[in-house]
Amino acid sequence: MPHTPSLSSLRLFLKVAHTQNFSEAARLANLSQPALSRTIRLMEEDLGVRLFDRSSRKVELTGAGGMLLPTVERLIADFDHAFAALSKDLTGMRGRIVIGALPSFAATTLPQFIKGFIAVSPAVEIVVRDEIAGTLYRQLRDGQTDLAFVTEPEDRDFTFEPLLSDRCVLVFQAGSALDVPGPAPWSTVAGTPFLAMAAHSSVRALSDAALAQAGIVVKPLYEVSQLVTMGGLIAAGLGLTVLPQSTIKMLADRSVAWRTLEDPVVERRIGLAQVVGRSLSPAATAFRSFSLRLWHDMKE
Repeated sequence: MPHTPSLSSLRLFLKVAHTQNFSEAARLANLSQPALSRTIRLMEEDLGVRLFDRSSRKVELTGAGGMLLPTVERLIADFDHAFAALSKDLTGMRGRIVIGALPSFAATTLPQFIKGFIAVSPAVEIVVRDEIAGTLYRQLRDGQTDLAFVTEPEDRDFTFEPLLSDRCVLVFQAGSALDVPGPAPWSTVAGTPFLAMAAHSSVRALSDAALAQAGIVVKPLYEVSQLVTMGGLIAAGLGLTVLPQSTIKMLADRSVAWRTLEDPVVERRIGLAQVVGRSLSPAATAFRSFSLRLWHDMKE
Protein backbone atom coordinates (compact mmCIF):
# COMPACT_ATOMS: atom_id res chain seq x y z
CA MET A 1 0.00 0.00 0.00
CA PRO A 2 1.51 3.42 -0.94
CA HIS A 3 2.56 5.80 1.83
CA THR A 4 0.75 9.11 2.20
CA PRO A 5 3.01 12.00 1.11
CA SER A 6 3.66 14.85 3.50
CA LEU A 7 2.12 18.26 2.92
CA SER A 8 5.52 19.74 2.16
CA SER A 9 6.16 17.03 -0.47
CA LEU A 10 2.82 17.77 -2.11
CA ARG A 11 3.65 21.49 -2.26
CA LEU A 12 6.96 20.70 -3.98
CA PHE A 13 5.16 18.40 -6.41
CA LEU A 14 2.88 21.32 -7.34
CA LYS A 15 5.81 23.65 -7.93
CA VAL A 16 7.48 21.19 -10.30
CA ALA A 17 4.18 20.46 -12.06
CA HIS A 18 3.41 24.15 -12.54
CA THR A 19 6.90 25.28 -13.61
CA GLN A 20 7.86 22.09 -15.49
CA ASN A 21 11.39 22.90 -14.42
CA PHE A 22 13.28 21.49 -11.42
CA SER A 23 15.71 24.42 -11.23
CA GLU A 24 12.92 27.02 -11.19
CA ALA A 25 10.84 25.00 -8.71
CA ALA A 26 13.86 24.67 -6.41
CA ARG A 27 14.45 28.42 -6.57
CA LEU A 28 10.83 29.18 -5.71
CA ALA A 29 10.94 26.71 -2.82
CA ASN A 30 14.28 28.05 -1.59
CA LEU A 31 15.82 24.57 -1.88
CA SER A 32 18.78 23.14 -3.69
CA GLN A 33 17.91 21.27 -6.85
CA PRO A 34 19.36 17.96 -5.53
CA ALA A 35 17.20 18.25 -2.40
CA LEU A 36 14.09 18.87 -4.52
CA SER A 37 14.90 15.99 -6.86
CA ARG A 38 15.41 13.68 -3.89
CA THR A 39 12.04 14.68 -2.38
CA ILE A 40 10.19 13.98 -5.65
CA ARG A 41 12.03 10.67 -6.08
CA LEU A 42 11.09 9.56 -2.54
CA MET A 43 7.50 10.62 -3.17
CA GLU A 44 7.43 8.48 -6.32
CA GLU A 45 8.85 5.54 -4.38
CA ASP A 46 6.26 5.97 -1.62
CA LEU A 47 3.39 6.11 -4.14
CA GLY A 48 4.86 3.36 -6.32
CA VAL A 49 4.44 5.37 -9.53
CA ARG A 50 6.50 7.71 -11.68
CA LEU A 51 5.17 11.28 -11.54
CA PHE A 52 7.46 13.09 -14.00
CA ASP A 53 9.27 12.17 -17.20
CA ARG A 54 12.60 13.97 -17.10
CA SER A 55 14.94 14.79 -19.97
CA SER A 56 17.74 17.27 -20.45
CA ARG A 57 15.35 19.70 -22.10
CA LYS A 58 11.99 19.36 -20.32
CA VAL A 59 9.99 17.89 -17.45
CA GLU A 60 6.51 16.53 -18.10
CA LEU A 61 3.86 14.95 -15.92
CA THR A 62 3.30 11.26 -16.50
CA GLY A 63 -0.21 9.88 -16.73
CA ALA A 64 -0.14 9.14 -13.00
CA GLY A 65 1.21 12.62 -12.25
CA GLY A 66 -1.56 14.18 -14.32
CA MET A 67 -4.15 12.19 -12.37
CA LEU A 68 -2.61 13.28 -9.07
CA LEU A 69 -2.33 17.00 -9.92
CA PRO A 70 -5.98 18.14 -9.51
CA THR A 71 -6.32 16.19 -6.27
CA VAL A 72 -3.19 17.80 -4.82
CA GLU A 73 -4.29 21.28 -5.97
CA ARG A 74 -7.63 20.81 -4.23
CA LEU A 75 -6.05 19.45 -1.03
CA ILE A 76 -3.56 22.30 -0.78
CA ALA A 77 -6.23 24.93 -1.48
CA ASP A 78 -8.56 23.42 1.14
CA PHE A 79 -5.76 23.26 3.70
CA ASP A 80 -4.66 26.84 3.09
CA HIS A 81 -8.24 28.09 3.30
CA ALA A 82 -8.94 26.17 6.51
CA PHE A 83 -5.69 27.31 8.12
CA ALA A 84 -6.32 30.94 7.13
CA ALA A 85 -9.74 30.74 8.79
CA LEU A 86 -8.23 29.10 11.87
CA SER A 87 -5.57 31.80 12.04
CA LYS A 88 -8.31 34.43 12.24
CA ASP A 89 -9.86 32.55 15.16
CA LEU A 90 -6.52 32.18 16.94
CA THR A 91 -5.58 35.84 16.50
CA GLY A 92 -8.98 37.15 17.64
CA MET A 93 -10.01 38.43 14.21
CA ARG A 94 -13.02 36.13 14.23
CA GLY A 95 -15.14 34.57 16.95
CA ARG A 96 -17.90 35.42 19.43
CA ILE A 97 -17.66 37.55 22.57
CA VAL A 98 -20.29 38.00 25.27
CA ILE A 99 -19.74 41.24 27.16
CA GLY A 100 -21.53 42.19 30.35
CA ALA A 101 -21.85 45.80 31.52
CA LEU A 102 -23.68 47.91 34.02
CA PRO A 103 -26.49 49.77 32.22
CA SER A 104 -24.80 53.15 32.75
CA PHE A 105 -21.53 51.89 31.23
CA ALA A 106 -23.33 50.01 28.46
CA ALA A 107 -25.16 53.17 27.42
CA THR A 108 -22.19 55.54 27.46
CA THR A 109 -18.68 54.10 27.14
CA LEU A 110 -19.12 50.54 25.89
CA PRO A 111 -20.52 51.60 22.48
CA GLN A 112 -17.26 53.45 21.79
CA PHE A 113 -15.26 50.30 22.58
CA ILE A 114 -17.44 48.17 20.31
CA LYS A 115 -17.40 50.67 17.44
CA GLY A 116 -13.63 50.90 17.50
CA PHE A 117 -13.12 47.15 17.82
CA ILE A 118 -15.43 46.07 14.99
CA ALA A 119 -13.71 48.60 12.72
CA VAL A 120 -10.56 46.46 12.95
CA SER A 121 -12.20 43.05 13.56
CA PRO A 122 -15.51 43.11 11.66
CA ALA A 123 -15.85 39.31 11.64
CA VAL A 124 -16.15 39.10 15.45
CA GLU A 125 -19.69 38.65 16.76
CA ILE A 126 -20.37 40.69 19.91
CA VAL A 127 -23.23 40.04 22.35
CA VAL A 128 -23.97 42.67 25.02
CA ARG A 129 -25.73 41.92 28.30
CA ASP A 130 -26.56 45.01 30.37
CA GLU A 131 -27.39 43.91 33.90
CA ILE A 132 -26.96 44.89 37.53
CA ALA A 133 -23.69 43.97 39.23
CA GLY A 134 -24.94 40.85 41.01
CA THR A 135 -26.27 39.36 37.79
CA LEU A 136 -23.09 40.23 35.90
CA TYR A 137 -20.89 38.43 38.41
CA ARG A 138 -23.16 35.41 38.42
CA GLN A 139 -23.01 35.26 34.61
CA LEU A 140 -19.22 35.55 34.69
CA ARG A 141 -18.92 32.71 37.20
CA ASP A 142 -21.30 30.50 35.18
CA GLY A 143 -19.38 31.15 31.95
CA GLN A 144 -22.29 32.97 30.32
CA THR A 145 -20.17 36.07 29.72
CA ASP A 146 -16.49 36.51 28.93
CA LEU A 147 -15.89 39.95 30.41
CA ALA A 148 -17.87 42.46 32.41
CA PHE A 149 -17.62 46.20 32.99
CA VAL A 150 -18.86 46.29 36.53
CA THR A 151 -18.28 47.57 40.06
CA GLU A 152 -15.44 46.15 42.13
CA PRO A 153 -16.02 42.51 43.24
CA GLU A 154 -16.43 41.53 46.87
CA ASP A 155 -14.54 38.23 46.59
CA ARG A 156 -11.31 36.97 45.06
CA ASP A 157 -12.86 34.80 42.36
CA PHE A 158 -12.49 37.65 39.88
CA THR A 159 -9.73 39.86 38.56
CA PHE A 160 -10.57 43.55 38.35
CA GLU A 161 -8.96 46.26 36.22
CA PRO A 162 -10.25 49.62 37.56
CA LEU A 163 -11.18 52.18 34.92
CA LEU A 164 -13.06 55.02 36.57
CA SER A 165 -14.28 56.41 39.86
CA ASP A 166 -18.00 57.15 39.87
CA ARG A 167 -18.90 59.82 42.43
CA CYS A 168 -22.27 60.11 44.15
CA VAL A 169 -24.24 63.22 43.20
CA LEU A 170 -27.48 64.82 44.32
CA VAL A 171 -30.15 64.70 41.58
CA PHE A 172 -33.19 66.98 41.63
CA GLN A 173 -35.68 68.93 39.50
CA ALA A 174 -34.03 71.55 37.30
CA GLY A 175 -35.03 75.09 38.25
CA SER A 176 -35.92 74.16 41.83
CA ALA A 177 -34.46 75.84 44.92
CA LEU A 178 -31.68 73.22 44.90
CA ASP A 179 -30.56 74.22 41.42
CA VAL A 180 -27.67 76.48 42.42
CA PRO A 181 -23.92 76.33 41.66
CA GLY A 182 -21.47 74.42 43.80
CA PRO A 183 -21.42 71.15 45.75
CA ALA A 184 -24.27 70.19 48.05
CA PRO A 185 -23.98 68.97 51.64
CA TRP A 186 -25.47 65.57 52.48
CA SER A 187 -27.81 67.28 54.92
CA THR A 188 -29.77 68.47 51.85
CA VAL A 189 -31.26 64.99 51.61
CA ALA A 190 -32.70 65.01 55.12
CA GLY A 191 -36.35 65.99 55.41
CA THR A 192 -36.91 65.97 51.64
CA PRO A 193 -39.00 63.40 49.71
CA PHE A 194 -36.46 60.78 48.66
CA LEU A 195 -36.67 58.59 45.59
CA ALA A 196 -34.72 55.33 45.50
CA MET A 197 -33.67 52.68 43.03
CA ALA A 198 -34.79 49.10 43.62
CA ALA A 199 -33.26 47.41 46.65
CA HIS A 200 -31.39 44.75 44.61
CA SER A 201 -29.49 47.23 42.42
CA SER A 202 -25.83 48.22 42.83
CA VAL A 203 -26.90 51.88 42.55
CA ARG A 204 -29.20 51.47 45.56
CA ALA A 205 -26.48 49.68 47.52
CA LEU A 206 -24.12 52.58 46.86
CA SER A 207 -26.64 55.28 47.80
CA ASP A 208 -27.66 53.43 50.99
CA ALA A 209 -24.01 53.06 52.02
CA ALA A 210 -23.37 56.72 51.25
CA LEU A 211 -26.36 57.89 53.30
CA ALA A 212 -25.29 55.68 56.20
CA GLN A 213 -21.77 57.09 55.98
CA ALA A 214 -23.23 60.60 56.12
CA GLY A 215 -25.41 59.64 59.10
CA ILE A 216 -28.69 60.28 57.29
CA VAL A 217 -31.75 58.05 57.54
CA VAL A 218 -34.39 58.27 54.79
CA LYS A 219 -37.53 56.38 53.93
CA PRO A 220 -38.00 56.29 50.16
CA LEU A 221 -41.24 57.78 48.92
CA TYR A 222 -40.99 55.70 45.72
CA GLU A 223 -38.72 52.87 44.58
CA VAL A 224 -38.15 52.16 40.88
CA SER A 225 -36.03 49.71 38.90
CA GLN A 226 -35.40 51.82 35.77
CA LEU A 227 -33.31 54.97 35.67
CA VAL A 228 -35.50 56.53 32.99
CA THR A 229 -38.46 56.19 35.41
CA MET A 230 -36.41 57.87 38.09
CA GLY A 231 -35.76 60.73 35.69
CA GLY A 232 -39.47 61.18 35.11
CA LEU A 233 -40.29 61.26 38.82
CA ILE A 234 -37.58 63.83 39.53
CA ALA A 235 -38.57 65.99 36.56
CA ALA A 236 -42.13 66.04 37.90
CA GLY A 237 -40.87 67.47 41.20
CA LEU A 238 -41.78 64.39 43.27
CA GLY A 239 -38.50 64.28 45.13
CA LEU A 240 -34.73 64.00 44.83
CA THR A 241 -32.25 61.14 44.90
CA VAL A 242 -28.59 60.20 45.17
CA LEU A 243 -27.02 58.46 42.16
CA PRO A 244 -23.58 57.72 40.72
CA GLN A 245 -22.62 60.46 38.28
CA SER A 246 -22.30 57.99 35.36
CA THR A 247 -26.05 57.34 35.47
CA ILE A 248 -27.16 60.94 34.88
CA LYS A 249 -27.34 60.58 31.08
CA MET A 250 -29.72 57.65 31.49
CA LEU A 251 -32.33 59.74 33.29
CA ALA A 252 -33.24 61.00 29.81
CA ASP A 253 -34.92 64.23 30.91
CA ARG A 254 -33.69 67.81 30.49
CA SER A 255 -35.71 68.84 33.54
CA VAL A 256 -33.24 67.01 35.79
CA ALA A 257 -30.19 68.69 37.34
CA TRP A 258 -27.44 67.51 39.65
CA ARG A 259 -24.73 68.69 42.04
CA THR A 260 -21.79 66.87 43.56
CA LEU A 261 -22.08 65.81 47.20
CA GLU A 262 -19.26 66.37 49.67
CA ASP A 263 -18.34 65.71 53.30
CA PRO A 264 -18.05 62.83 52.72
CA VAL A 265 -17.18 62.24 49.08
CA VAL A 266 -18.57 58.81 48.23
CA GLU A 267 -17.78 56.98 45.01
CA ARG A 268 -17.69 53.55 43.42
CA ARG A 269 -15.06 52.09 41.10
CA ILE A 270 -16.07 50.62 37.75
CA GLY A 271 -13.67 48.39 35.89
CA LEU A 272 -13.18 45.30 33.77
CA ALA A 273 -13.74 41.98 35.54
CA GLN A 274 -13.15 38.36 34.56
CA VAL A 275 -12.90 35.03 36.35
CA VAL A 276 -9.54 34.23 37.95
CA GLY A 277 -7.70 31.40 36.19
CA ARG A 278 -10.10 31.18 33.24
CA SER A 279 -8.43 31.89 29.91
CA LEU A 280 -10.25 34.17 27.52
CA SER A 281 -10.86 33.23 23.92
CA PRO A 282 -8.57 34.94 21.40
CA ALA A 283 -11.42 37.24 20.35
CA ALA A 284 -12.21 38.19 23.95
CA THR A 285 -8.51 38.72 24.67
CA ALA A 286 -8.27 41.02 21.65
CA PHE A 287 -11.35 42.98 22.74
CA ARG A 288 -10.03 43.34 26.29
CA SER A 289 -6.67 44.65 25.08
CA PHE A 290 -8.31 46.99 22.57
CA SER A 291 -10.72 48.42 25.18
CA LEU A 292 -7.97 49.11 27.70
CA ARG A 293 -5.82 50.83 25.07
CA LEU A 294 -8.74 52.94 23.87
CA TRP A 295 -9.72 53.88 27.40
CA HIS A 296 -6.15 54.98 28.10
CA ASP A 297 -6.15 57.08 24.91
CA MET A 298 -9.52 58.63 25.80
CA LYS A 299 -8.20 59.73 29.19
CA GLU A 300 -5.05 61.37 27.87
